Amino acid sequence: MTNYYVYYRVDPARLGELRGAIERLFEAVERASGVRGRWMHRRDDASTYMEVYEGVKDERAFEALLARESATLGLERKVERFVCA
Repeated sequence: MTNYYVYYRVDPARLGELRGAIERLFEAVERASGVRGRWMHRRDDASTYMEVYEGVKDERAFEALLARESATLGLERKVERFVCA
């Protein structure tokens, strides 16, 4: 299984609006894939945020879903993929 780490910077002025959009993203992703995301920010930089999705079984379907559902966020997102060693 693959774990996804998606990180990006958030303009503090957008944080309130983005919080609801991220929650809707998590709900849509969970409905379609069964994977619930978590949202966090860097301890030393409150403008850097990360979404974490763990235990993804179907990478191709998940990546298409994530791209589709996050397209309207207006963020430059970087996606990293990790597997257990």
